[in-house]
Amino acid sequence: MQIEFILSGFGGQGALLAGTVLAQAGLDSGKNVTWLPSYGPEMRGGTAHVTVIIGDEEIGSPVVRCPRAVLVLNNPSLEKYEPLVQPGGVLVYNSSLIAPSFRRADIHYVAVPASDIGTELGDIKVANMVALGALVAITHVVPLAAVKQALSQHLSQSKRELLAADEQALQRGAQCTEPDQYQ
Repeated sequence: MQIEFILSGFGGQGALLAGTVLAQAGLDSGKNVTWLPSYGPEMRGGTAHVTVIIGDEEIGSPVVRCPRAVLVLNNPSLEKYEPLVQPGGVLVYNSSLIAPSFRRADIHYVAVPASDIGTELGDIKVANMVALGALVAITHVVPLAAVKQALSQHLSQSKRELLAADEQALQRGAQCTEPDQYQ
């Protein structure tokens, strides 16, 4: 099994951190992993993204052209990555910021009110973990417990005050993946 992911949002929304946590959870779970972030002008308000591949066997290339799963936190990311999702794949989107206007009938859309849940939990900065919780619950690539553990072990000192909220956010995001969430 191999699953290719793209996680994307505005610079500062935490897409790169979410990808880092996902990749680390894969490594900690004994999987083969590639992680390729996009740095540069995207970090200044444009669309920042990270590609992650998690598999049971060796991964030949870190390049992701047609991901099976995409997580988008803003409209520009939706516009850029929706066309790339494999038929039958899944697109998790932050329904707090993205109005539904989908163009494809061959992929699953999962609405996650990530920003609203983050605000409800006390800090909108955890919206990325809400969306990541949903993505992990849908793909079953690693257990949610492995993601929580990776977050706890690898979160920088400067972000430690958000750890409890991030863990709650992961759980709440996973709860957003009930069958009626598919559109």
